[in-house]
This record gives sequence, C-alpha cells and structure tokens, in this order.
Amino acid sequence: MYHVPVMLEEVLSSLAVTPDGIYLDCTLGGGGHARAVLDSLGPGGRLVGLDRDADALAAAGVLASDPRVSLAASSFDRLGQVLRGLGIETVNGILFDLGVSSHQLDEPERGFSYHADGPLDMRMDQGGDLTAAGLLATASEKELARILWTYGEERYGRRIAAGVVRARAREPVVTTGRLVEVIRGALPAGVGRVGPHPARRTFQALRIAVNDELGYLQRGLAAAVEALAPGGRVVVISYHSLEDRIVKQYFVDLARSCVCPPGLPVCRCDHRPVVRLVAKKPLTPGPGEVEANPRSRSAKLRAAEKLPVTGDDRERMGESS
Repeated sequence: MYHVPVMLEEVLSSLAVTPDGIYLDCTLGGGGHARAVLDSLGPGGRLVGLDRDADALAAAGVLASDPRVSLAASSFDRLGQVLRGLGIETVNGILFDLGVSSHQLDEPERGFSYHADGPLDMRMDQGGDLTAAGLLATASEKELARILWTYGEERYGRRIAAGVVRARAREPVVTTGRLVEVIRGALPAGVGRVGPHPARRTFQALRIAVNDELGYLQRGLAAAVEALAPGGRVVVISYHSLEDRIVKQYFVDLARSCVCPPGLPVCRCDHRPVVRLVAKKPLTPGPGEVEANPRSRSAKLRAAEKLPVTGDDRERMGESS
C-alpha cells in the first residue's frame, strides 16, 4: 500500500471504533485508514470500502482477502445503494478523506500534479467523459473565470482564463506542463515567485469542476447521516476551505435544536437535532505529522455523532410504537 493515512490517530478516536461494529471508508485510496480500522475490529466486525478510482481499489485489493471486508467501485453519494446491496441497513462509522490521494498526485499520467508534465486528465473516475483538457477546450472565457474563482478562489482567474483562450487559439492545451506555462504567462510580473505554486489554485479548481467534487460531497454527507445507526459517527477530513465550509455548515444545521425564524420570543418549531458535534472546532495535524507528511498541512477533521430517535420523534413521523 502506498497510502500515508492523514491524522490516523485522530480518525480512529473520532470514529470510536468498536470491535463488532460496521464501518464504511468512502474514500479508500491506498487503504491506510481502512487497514487501521480493520486492525481495531474483532471477528464480528465488518469493513466496507468505496472508491471511484479503479487504481485505488486495485492497490487496496489485498484487504479483500479478509472475510470481514467488502470493496466496491462506487462514488460515495451512492453509499446507500452499496450498503443495501450488501445486506447492511446501518453502520457504526463512516469516513471521508477528501481530495486527491498521494498515488494520484504521484502518477503524472493522471494529470493532477503541477510539478510533473503529463496529460491534462484529472478524472478520479477514469471512466468519466470530461477531462481537464476537454474542459479547457470547450468552456468559454467567462465560464473558465467563474470556475477558477468559485472552486479555486483564484484572484487572477480572469487573467488566467483569458490566457487559456489565447493559448488554445494557437494549439490545444492538453498537458499539465503547458497549462503551468500559460498560468505563469498570465500572471502579473513577480507573482508566484515566493509562497505556494502559482498553479495550485487553478489545478484545484479544474479538478473540482471535472469531478463535481462539491456536489458529490453534499450528496454523500446526506447519504452518510441517513446510513448511520444511532450513536454512529461520520468523520470528514477536508483539505481546502470550500470543502470544510460545506461540512461545517451541514453538521451545524443538523445539530440545531431550533430552526425558528430569528426574533421569535418562544421556540415553536418543535425541531429535534439529528446529530451532535463531536468537537466544536476541527482537529488539525500536529507539527510532527506535517513535517513527516507535508501534504497533511491543510487537513481539517470534523466529526458528528447521530442522535437516537426518541418516542416523540417516532410519533411525529407516524411511526409510534
């Protein structure tokens, strides 16, 4: 396995793994987190691993030799269908480790890295139709600028979008190295000489757009909470503010005890929270981990625990016992 699991101890403590529980790793990657969860399970425990990337499933395939393990090629927004297909109604813990895996970054032919030249692919599911090269070839200048700002928060998005349109008029932009050249040429003089790589935000934005990452995340979070047993936990590691904002807001909304409009003197909504926040603030890697694995430096971990359904709740839903 090539996966260096980020915040491994924090993941295990946040999941609160029990030996006979059922756990779902929605982003199997190289299987580092999954292996650690499996090592914490007893003979009656069970682990399900999902990934959109066939290469990741192949790399983690050694796990499948364990009878407690089931692996599936699937996006995590379909986790409910996968679990039902395995005869599993609810699980005790779910993990999302978002973003790009080390393996994907280290393989130039996947097109995720701006440090090595390769085809502009960026598909997490290599069976998908849209590549980064295809997006750059067909999107209008206005649409490219929107993507770069919305998904990369790139302040020079308009300049870069204009640069791409000029470059593709001469020849298609189809490699990561060529895109980096276009980005550098579009930026004001002096920008990018120090600090993060000048292509970082553009590559992030294109990757998110190609894979609809934020849409999958929103749908996946909803499916995860639905699949949790009472007392079960969902743990999410995110690597940029767009992902973390979605996770934070979703958990906060589900943890609310009142959804009445502001200003009402008395609560009248009779709302019940669905989850409780395991911690109010996200966990982050310690200095030692960041030094050993620089890719972990931007990681934030948030966790929520599903609350039990009360008798009053069942009555409101027409399920009174």
